[in-house]
Amino acid sequence: MNEALGKLQELQQQALGAGQQGKSGKRDPRKTIEALVDPGTFVEVNMFARHRCTDFGLDKKHVLGDGVITGYGEIHGRKVFVYAQDFSVMGGSLGAAHAKKICNIMDLAAKAGAPVIGLLDSGGARIQEGTDALGGYGDIFFRNTRLSGVVPQITAIMGICAGGAVYSPALTDFIFQVNNSGLMFITGPGVVKEVTGQEISKEELGGAHVHTEITGNADFFSENEEHCIQQIRFLFGFIASNNKSKPPRIKPTDDPNRMDDSLIKILPPSTRRGFDINRIIEVLVDDGQFFEVKANFARSIICGFARMDGRTVGIVANQPLVYAGVLDCDSSDKAARFIRFCDAFNIPLVTLVDIPGYMPGVEEEYKGIIRHGAKLLYAYSEATVPKITVIIRKAYGGAYIAMCSKHLGADLVLAWPTAEIAVLGPDGAVNIIYKKELETAQEPDVLKKQKVQEYREKFANPYDAAFKQHIDDVIDPRETRPRIISALSLLEEKEEATAWKKHGNMPV
Repeated sequence: MNEALGKLQELQQQALGAGQQGKSGKRDPRKTIEALVDPGTFVEVNMFARHRCTDFGLDKKHVLGDGVITGYGEIHGRKVFVYAQDFSVMGGSLGAAHAKKICNIMDLAAKAGAPVIGLLDSGGARIQEGTDALGGYGDIFFRNTRLSGVVPQITAIMGICAGGAVYSPALTDFIFQVNNSGLMFITGPGVVKEVTGQEISKEELGGAHVHTEITGNADFFSENEEHCIQQIRFLFGFIASNNKSKPPRIKPTDDPNRMDDSLIKILPPSTRRGFDINRIIEVLVDDGQFFEVKANFARSIICGFARMDGRTVGIVANQPLVYAGVLDCDSSDKAARFIRFCDAFNIPLVTLVDIPGYMPGVEEEYKGIIRHGAKLLYAYSEATVPKITVIIRKAYGGAYIAMCSKHLGADLVLAWPTAEIAVLGPDGAVNIIYKKELETAQEPDVLKKQKVQEYREKFANPYDAAFKQHIDDVIDPRETRPRIISALSLLEEKEEATAWKKHGNMPV
């Protein structure tokens, strides 16, 4: 037995000593995992795995673990499965054994009903292993897809992620990208220059600023690895472990009946002036704590997690400071994906509305605003979690319908007295309704002013919609937090039957 134990300890030391990550100035992936999970909870699996390729000199490069650390632990006392790639072992490249380790913990996560977190730092497929490496990626993509909506999947781009490797993160629910070190691109600068003649740096091509501000491929910008770990742990506190459980509810420290006088002073006198919707969000949620998703992308809409009376909620809100809060292709995509995540993992949706419409213009039409805008309609209509909507100010046209109106299945629609619910804004409506009269009038400006005022009196308030039961109640803004919390409590056990189908056909 002593001899057998000696052999075990020898191999364990070899596996633990594999790679030279620490010497390169980068964090050792095992230490990264230890920082991510609760102290003393990480259990490593498949430590002794190694590749079986003998081509191109790989028979002399057998490294235990094969460049990826896999296992499970706990975050905030809840089970989580983790894998972390080690760039110091053959560039973190993925071969058959490497892929099998990742697939193994994904399979375990599915059985255990626990989230999967991947910490990526890889040059891509291991060229020496040929189709075995490509097959390994396929196996991972397959599991990413099959686990989607079953357990949350989170990816952190801590180093390079190139070629086919980028598609696994893209199939997960949330991507964190570390500034300066985290990179994502299909083809690197060398290939770009060879094919197009364009010179560009790695950071300019696929850095954290690019993917959190321009492409929207990443959800969270991380200043460094430590910040990334903190963000992931913070997100973990809001989300459920799987699609059959609810997010953890914490003991609230904020009065659920709190009413704040500042809400009646936030809106500017003119509906043409913008204001920061974050000011309202911070007042409504517990302790002003709001964790925004894709904060720097498609900024005309805001999405993120908060708590209300200790319950996790997903908040979707128009941002009047950015293009008056209009919906365009990117903001529709951003909100639709967030809504679908919340619905998949039993997170109630709270929608704050101040929207003049969809973004007009040739560019948006050519980008496919019809198709992209339909994604938002689809996501809200499909969602069966509790859906509570508050119309703050403008709610015009099809965009009013799209922002979780009663017609898309909202359970409760509340409106402030400042709400305006109409097909068009007053000026645009009068120009269409009274076009002939304005063209023939002796004093068209006077007539238009009169008709605009008439239109405002009818629609620049929420009461016409309330009379017709398109909204459920008009409330004092100060009552907003208690009314939402009351609705959340009422709908806590909500069940909504839907027709059986294999799956819908979302306009992707």
